[in-house]
Amino acid sequence: MPVFLLSVVNYFAQLKPGKMVLWFYLIWYLVTVYFHFDPNPKIWINAVGISVVIGIALMLSVSSGQSPWANPWQTFRLFWMPFAVSSFSSLIKGQGYTVIFSPHWHEIMVALSACALFGLLVAVLKWCNRSCLLSSS
Repeated sequence: MPVFLLSVVNYFAQLKPGKMVLWFYLIWYLVTVYFHFDPNPKIWINAVGISVVIGIALMLSVSSGQSPWANPWQTFRLFWMPFAVSSFSSLIKGQGYTVIFSPHWHEIMVALSACALFGLLVAVLKWCNRSCLLSSS
């Protein structure tokens, strides 16, 4: 198995619950973008602008004297989340959503199914990882 693929599998096999929730958020966001994508550049430019402003503020709030770029994935998340929130809110505006829930059941079912499939995949990888570790010792 290629090293990159092995590291990805290992990442998901060791995924902590908090990070798994973040992946569920990303899946929900991507499903919403799929169903409600709007190519209007204003939405995406505004989302990038908000991401930069809020991302910098978040970086400053968590840096505590260390280099704010020390953890690249944390840095990415601190900029990605404001982008996702901003673009999500623009895409669902006037669509009849209640908080994050679409008024269309099929959209909710696609998002829930995608999250469930991801959760199942992670569970299988965790099980395989434990089985491999137990059998190798």
